[in-house]
Amino acid sequence: MDYKLPKMPNRSENSNKGTFGKILNISGSQYMTGAAYLSSVSALKIGAGYVELASHENVLKAAASYTPEIVLAPVEKIPELLKQATVLLIGCGLSTTDKAKSVFYNTIEQRGDIPTVIDADGLNILAQTDFSFDGNVILTPHPKEASRLLSCTLEDVLENFDNSARKISLKYNCITVLKSHRTVVTSADGEIYHNTTGNSALAKAGSGDVLAGMIAGLLAQKMPVFEAAVLGVYLHGLAGDLAKEDLTAYGVLASDTVRYIPYAIKSLLTKNI
Repeated sequence: MDYKLPKMPNRSENSNKGTFGKILNISGSQYMTGAAYLSSVSALKIGAGYVELASHENVLKAAASYTPEIVLAPVEKIPELLKQATVLLIGCGLSTTDKAKSVFYNTIEQRGDIPTVIDADGLNILAQTDFSFDGNVILTPHPKEASRLLSCTLEDVLENFDNSARKISLKYNCITVLKSHRTVVTSADGEIYHNTTGNSALAKAGSGDVLAGMIAGLLAQKMPVFEAAVLGVYLHGLAGDLAKEDLTAYGVLASDTVRYIPYAIKSLLTKNI
């Protein structure tokens, strides 16, 4: 039986930015600056209280030019920042250089038990390891990344989509968000959710970064990991659907999807009333 769509997390009026979580986002690299911005701002757009981006100097300059809402830090501060974070997001545009691998390995080893989202190059680095997690981690691969995680062919993943997602969840003891035009979410405990929102407008560079940030933002608001993955996928697809209505599937950019996140939330809240 498919998993029922969860509701948005409760939002108390008696609150401050700390109430809604502190995300440490380790994303971006010298020549890939956009992913860090997109993943950070989408976490804020979905309701997270605070996002601190640790990255390369080029990334920090680019993010600062886009928005003042993201707190910026050099990668050298990651061990200190990790102690204060309530959610970790890592991998968007990180690259797979030796330095990136070192940052990834050290961060994962020091993360403790905080909820974690691993995306993009974080997955490519992870595929070269034998890490197994505590069930509090969400992996967000597209099919090619899934084939690397499973050491199989892309065709194997595409022909056995649900089963591939389950295999990743079992191998890494994690939640898996296997992305496609009909994304599937699985857990190591056998839970499964088939998403129904989204369209070809989301087949653009940066779309996965937005999704990773949205899921991290829901985790920051204390949603359980499987629920955060499911709701993040649903709202990401819905934002893409709403953007398509106004801009056509041809013209929607990942940054447009970010702008439509509040409208997707509003649509969901209206349905839940």
